[in-house]
Amino acid sequence: MVVGERPVVEEPRLVVRGRASGAWSRRGLLLFFLPALATLLTGLTALAVSGNLLLPFERILVLEGKMASKRDFFEDEEVQRILLRHRIKVHITSTGSREVALRDLAAFDFVFPSGQPAGDLITGMRSTAGQYAKVHRPFVSPIVLATYRQYAETLHDAGIATPLPAEGPDQPLYYSLDMRKFLETIDRGRRWSDLGIERHGISNDNRVFAQSPDVCGSNSAGTYLALVSYTWRGNGPEVPSTEQEASGRARSIRHLMEQGLPAADVFKTYVSPEGKGIAPVVVAYEHQYLSYQVRYRAKSERLDSERVLLYPSTQFVTQPQFIALNGEGERLGELVVGDPALRRRAMELGFRILDPAGEVAGDQLSDFLTERRVPVPALRSSDTRSPIPRIRFLEQMISAIGDCPPAQLPDAAR
Repeated sequence: MVVGERPVVEEPRLVVRGRASGAWSRRGLLLFFLPALATLLTGLTALAVSGNLLLPFERILVLEGKMASKRDFFEDEEVQRILLRHRIKVHITSTGSREVALRDLAAFDFVFPSGQPAGDLITGMRSTAGQYAKVHRPFVSPIVLATYRQYAETLHDAGIATPLPAEGPDQPLYYSLDMRKFLETIDRGRRWSDLGIERHGISNDNRVFAQSPDVCGSNSAGTYLALVSYTWRGNGPEVPSTEQEASGRARSIRHLMEQGLPAADVFKTYVSPEGKGIAPVVVAYEHQYLSYQVRYRAKSERLDSERVLLYPSTQFVTQPQFIALNGEGERLGELVVGDPALRRRAMELGFRILDPAGEVAGDQLSDFLTERRVPVPALRSSDTRSPIPRIRFLEQMISAIGDCPPAQLPDAAR
């Protein structure tokens, strides 16, 4: 349009459009992101409360350890979580306790043999070589014979085993085993059928014996050997004190020892459905059985009354030794013996934890078992505590009975 000589421009027309209603509207965005944001905030809060908020940004110390049955402790998920809060992760190489002592340890930060003989062997060797070795003793676990109710009751009928008093079910879970009578039964070649196992609904014509792991590699087998040697000594000394006595004692008890299964497989076989037919009596640690019953009760709300323990009347309480091989391993060792959460978890796994003086720390394990409705074993005060031979003589007996090469002992261990 032209008005006079000046063109007139029309006002622009503005079109107002309706608000978008697609999936990515403001409301849609809020509905999408709010749940994700809530999840993130919940996770951050949980990490902050647990003290792990900065954990993903902190360096994790990975320690290499070598051990036998005490890997149960470090393989426990709760133990791993506790250690992670201390920014430590443990990688385990599993082997027999004696092999822990006899193999090269250069690649490891710590070792955790299951008993004193292997521990003494390691510390003696490292002391001779001028190498780092610091010992911590966090807990103990007695050697026991794990069996099944029918076999325990058969031994009871024969006057070899006696039920131990315990609060719990009418059927006892724990028995005291007269070691002398048990070994005499093995010495005579008696069979389960001779003892009347059929009265308890089982047919078994095999010889009576206790299956142990390979004595050349296992602390539990070496400890059981010491028990057998002490019980079967006749008129000899309590423990061999010369090479001649050690050789003679080994010859006298070799037929009383039954070996075969790897140490890692003995208890697994015992709790498997096939265990009763493979090895009706096995050498084990008390903590393995107690921890198994706690887990069984939590899962099924009842006890496994089919599986029971025999406590030898001659006892030797194995004392695992955590041996730090360097400063980083020492950091872990101090946590294992001093951290309250780790100490409690060890007790929950069936170990009898020790106080700084090396004594069993109160009644924590008994209280815990009572809370979990697992009967507390009441050991008889009359049971004998057997001494263990010096490492050089025990090694000589192990080599003779297991047909394995003798350990090259340092002078300090002799």
